[in-house]
Amino acid sequence: MTSYTKNNIKKLLITVVLIVIINILGNQFFKRFDLTSDNRYTLSETTLNTLKNIKEPLVIDVFLDGEFPAQFKRLQSETRQILEEYQAYNENIIFRFNDPLADEATAQQYTAELMSYGLTPTNINQNVKGKKSLTPIFPWAIANIGEKSVAVPLLVNNFGNNPDQNINQSVQLLEFAFTDAITKLTNPSKKKIAILKGNGEMQDKYLADFLLSTKEYYALGEFNLDSLKNDLPRVLENLKRFDATIIAKPTEAFSEEEKYILDQYIMNGGKTIWLIDQVNIDLDHLQNEDQMSLATANDLNLDDMFFKYGFRINPRLIQDLLSTPITAKSAEGVDFPIDWLYSPILKSEENHPINKNINLVKMEFANQIDTLKNNIKKTVLLKTSPQSRVVGTPVLVGLNQFMQDLDESIFNNGNQITGALLEGNFTSSFKNRVKPFAIPKPADNGVPNKMIVIADGDIVNYNYVNKKPLVNGLDQWTQQVYGNKDFMMNCVNYLLDDNGLINIRSKNIELPLLDDQKVIEKYTFSQIITVGLPIVMLGIFGLVFTFLRKRKYS
Repeated sequence: MTSYTKNNIKKLLITVVLIVIINILGNQFFKRFDLTSDNRYTLSETTLNTLKNIKEPLVIDVFLDGEFPAQFKRLQSETRQILEEYQAYNENIIFRFNDPLADEATAQQYTAELMSYGLTPTNINQNVKGKKSLTPIFPWAIANIGEKSVAVPLLVNNFGNNPDQNINQSVQLLEFAFTDAITKLTNPSKKKIAILKGNGEMQDKYLADFLLSTKEYYALGEFNLDSLKNDLPRVLENLKRFDATIIAKPTEAFSEEEKYILDQYIMNGGKTIWLIDQVNIDLDHLQNEDQMSLATANDLNLDDMFFKYGFRINPRLIQDLLSTPITAKSAEGVDFPIDWLYSPILKSEENHPINKNINLVKMEFANQIDTLKNNIKKTVLLKTSPQSRVVGTPVLVGLNQFMQDLDESIFNNGNQITGALLEGNFTSSFKNRVKPFAIPKPADNGVPNKMIVIADGDIVNYNYVNKKPLVNGLDQWTQQVYGNKDFMMNCVNYLLDDNGLINIRSKNIELPLLDDQKVIEKYTFSQIITVGLPIVMLGIFGLVFTFLRKRKYS
């Protein structure tokens, strides 16, 4: 055997040994590299911790298979890639793509079955060389583990956005959508939320869908502040067992004892969501012969408490030119729309994870919020359009008051705050005051805490418009599924989320999508550049290469 052969064999053996060692180390140490500029495929710490909790097979069926326009192709590919990332970190995740419309014989039955689960299709306009066609798709997935399943929405369809913007926002929310679904399926322990009762709060039928959605994350329980009138300190201790409390549209004044219970609950770290109507008026009040009612201030005896925390809800109604109609019946019994400026629709500024990537939020008889200077950080979450104005109370409200010509010049009060987040160390509203009853170690200064205040109790009543249930949540006049539910769920998740799930909504991804109009205008030129030019360049290279080869070796 020659030395040359021996040297080659030696190199081969060394190479084989190195490959074996690298594979052994690769099995011991797992690392993936994301080379994208926006870290698109870098999963958050929250997602990685969630994936660790999957101990049994989790199957994800994605209904995004088939031929789509370029935008939806991108959503399809991004969905596949993020699920591949999930699978790389946990082999228990199994995903498959399906096309519900692939088989014409079963397409109708398949579609009906998906719609029965609440998975509504989306019709998309395809434009190929100026020819338009309408194609239905199901931008949904279903995650299953054992006998539990959760629907996963993949498409954002926000009002005012063009298709490219909606696709971009949809891609941004993919990680949140799938991690959120897995959290619902695998969350072993649930925090507790109290739904306050006893002060004329909203009826359960108007809260039902919100409570059912909240129940997927948290344990819920009704709580009445006067349940033990003879043992008020015990009522406070019982309330402290809940991590958060929702006060949904109370209509009866709070006593000093009840306020003190809520105040000390907040001082000890209890989270609160206040859904407050400071004006007493409702659409039901207009169902009379005159179709009119007097709107008056609603005294809930909470003003001093709110003032101390750093905000004030004024007993004023907001009128907004950007609003949704309400339904009235003609003499023949036919529904028709009426302009109704007391139902503003709010477009989010996306300045916080709570209001990021949500659709329009609808309100009804919303009030005005003032934020006051103190040591509490305030973040405005909801505000009306610049074309709005405030109306003081008492004021006469009539069903037909906006049917005449409007003077739009008077709608110039600017954006009005209707929802805010407050964070910091709150000061007790009973500091330096006589306490309504004695408790061990009363707190005048609170621990770090958060609360959300919304000046409209009906914001949680998103499945009803004009007290009538919406079909699939769709408003027949605006053709919108309002973002109230997403907004409210984000509020609850942000207050109680200690694993950072809500922060995934802040992830920014910019997709370089094609401009369809430019593609149509420069279709022939694009073909020449993408198809013709490479062929010409290859031909020139072949001729030059052949010429040089003949010149060298002839």
